[in-house]
Amino acid sequence: MADNWYKGNANDDAGENRGWILGHFMDLDTGGVRKTEDLEVKWGIHPAGQRRPEWTSDDTRTALLILVQGRFRLDLSVSSIILEKQGDYAVWGPGIDHSWQAEEDSTVITVRWPSAKQ
Repeated sequence: MADNWYKGNANDDAGENRGWILGHFMDLDTGGVRKTEDLEVKWGIHPAGQRRPEWTSDDTRTALLILVQGRFRLDLSVSSIILEKQGDYAVWGPGIDHSWQAEEDSTVITVRWPSAKQ
């Protein structure tokens, strides 16, 4: 059971998998308890102006995006949302396409479930 725990730092660990710190894609040898098919967690640090130019479409997962700091625009196929107050969040389900842009330097936490290859 000694390998069934982990202590880390999201800023440090995020660089290993494009910000993702939990999920099915974690290497079992280095990810250990962070390897899971139940969910994915991402620590996203985005400088002002950074955007996702393409849309994520046909996703079969549910997602939660929480603003830690900054101002962040989330574009959904059904609406655009501005997250501007610490703790603002949005949740969307399967079939809703999305893209985003950091309107100010921003830190966000993303949770998706289940953790499944697309």
